[in-house]
Amino acid sequence: MRTGQRTEGIGYRPYKIRLKKGDMVMVRSGKYKGRSGKILQVHPKLNKVTVEGINVVKRHLKPTKAIPQGGIIDVTKPIWVSKVGYYDAAKKKPAPIGYKLDKSGTKRRVMKTSGKEIR
Repeated sequence: MRTGQRTEGIGYRPYKIRLKKGDMVMVRSGKYKGRSGKILQVHPKLNKVTVEGINVVKRHLKPTKAIPQGGIIDVTKPIWVSKVGYYDAAKKKPAPIGYKLDKSGTKRRVMKTSGKEIR
């Protein structure tokens, strides 16, 4: 964890992340720019999301009772939420997410570029 980044304590609030588990996202910057995948996990305390097939690293494990042979496994690490955007299938680009109230007064997520509602 980076220095200066608080995850708990007085005055700490988790980040508001507009993306949800199961959303298709596209990476906007960095090593994996242009790749897309499904969100596996959202980490509001860290301001990160874990995306399927993105930021995969090798992890060397010692033998334990759970993994008696040990070895090298692939682990998917979280990526900063600012580096990903909701994938707009029509335009094949990442789109920012906003909120709108419908007639019944419930808050819905919408794509800011096209105005289409997100499930």
